[in-house]
Amino acid sequence: MADKKEQTATGTVIEALPNTLFKVRLDTGDQEVLAYLAGRMRMHRIKVLIGDRVELVLDPYGGRGRVVKRM
Repeated sequence: MADKKEQTATGTVIEALPNTLFKVRLDTGDQEVLAYLAGRMRMHRIKVLIGDRVELVLDPYGGRGRVVKRM
């Protein structure tokens, strides 16, 4: 299989939606993506609130991301 590189980005949570979905504004500009909470963060019950800085792994097809770290 080909080696997959994950594209990461940082941003700020601007809205919390149901089912652990978040709207995140990326630091690279005014782009907003819909992000879901990673399984490891759910397992350890790490809370993400509005205004938190987070690290995302972006979907290669665009529009979505996975929150992998709270900074």
